[in-house]
Amino acid sequence: MLTITLKPGKEKSLLRRHPWIFPTAIERVEGKPEERSKPGATAVLRSATGQFLARAAYSPHSQIRARVWSFDENEAVDHAMIKRRVRRALAYRAAMVRDTDAIRLIFGEADGFPGLVADWYGGREGWLVCQFQSAGVEAWKVPIVQALIAETGCPNVYERSDASVREREGMPLVTGVLAGDEPGPETLVTENGIRYAVDIRHGHKTGFYIDQRDNRRLVMEHAAQREVLNCFCYTGGFSLAALKGGARSVMSIDSSGEALATGARNVALNGFDATRAEWRDADVFKVLRTLREEGRQFDLIVLDPPKFASSPAHADRAARAYKDINLLGLQLLRPGGMLFTYSCSGAIPADLFQKIVAGAASDARVDARVLRRLSAGADHPMSAAFPEGEYLKGLMLYKD
Repeated sequence: MLTITLKPGKEKSLLRRHPWIFPTAIERVEGKPEERSKPGATAVLRSATGQFLARAAYSPHSQIRARVWSFDENEAVDHAMIKRRVRRALAYRAAMVRDTDAIRLIFGEADGFPGLVADWYGGREGWLVCQFQSAGVEAWKVPIVQALIAETGCPNVYERSDASVREREGMPLVTGVLAGDEPGPETLVTENGIRYAVDIRHGHKTGFYIDQRDNRRLVMEHAAQREVLNCFCYTGGFSLAALKGGARSVMSIDSSGEALATGARNVALNGFDATRAEWRDADVFKVLRTLREEGRQFDLIVLDPPKFASSPAHADRAARAYKDINLLGLQLLRPGGMLFTYSCSGAIPADLFQKIVAGAASDARVDARVLRRLSAGADHPMSAAFPEGEYLKGLMLYKD
């Protein structure tokens, strides 16, 4: 087994149980040459004095050089550990998640699988969709898939390891069937009494934004008799929630005509009145400026844009984009209306996002009250020692 010895003082983050080690913290890597060059090999992490710190997956090509599997010296990284952790993740979701068969079953470090995402759509007759985003879980892919099938009873597993983070790990992008049948063009799931068609092969992420489940329910609860505007709507998750909640009308904007077509099919799938739903294939920023010039106003607005900052280096540019979109949203919101605004950029922390939105309100010359701070659902837990796991943050605002 590899041994990674850290520089003096660099063990402090591990003693706080933070799971990442960067190259600048490493004094030396010892072991057989083939192991030192093998992505995903298990290594023992030790302090400069030789103290055991953790067992981790070694990634020689990544800026995150090692990701911790376990801080327990007595816990081996083996098939039994994989099975235990999948079983624990499933038990947690069974206790914490309700009213849906679209579930984030494994959420990376928070579930003890650094770099792994596993979503479960449609129960035992549906699909497990996995993203292996680090060398460690890639090396244990076969046992992980076997454990997922055994514990869920779902025989169909599809891989969506097509996120750019894999390239930073020195791994190619991969998609395809890992077990079971080839998926059809759409998989049907139910959430809060609403049916959604999910494209697990080509859709964003693993096909659906599971992380917004609780926030869609919140929109549904406040949509009655309101004129709703849903920006960056994708396949209409918030739009359908608003229609289910009794919205008078919903305008949905996205730059993907294919996603909008799925949204329109979802309206029909649920038997909602199609005349209350308008779908616009356009640039959101341009449409919002046009709506402002036309003097349009809405009672409830959702701003759920894509990631504006892929790294801290892009934070300033992202902050300008978030401010712009929120300023426009607040200008289009009627007094007494509500704005649901989000950021999924991990490089924009929650306190900075709130400052950006406050700046937008100031520039728009409106008074806005924060009713709630919003985040992902319980199936996207955040480890107390790993705040980087909290990427989705949002605010529910009331305009005076």
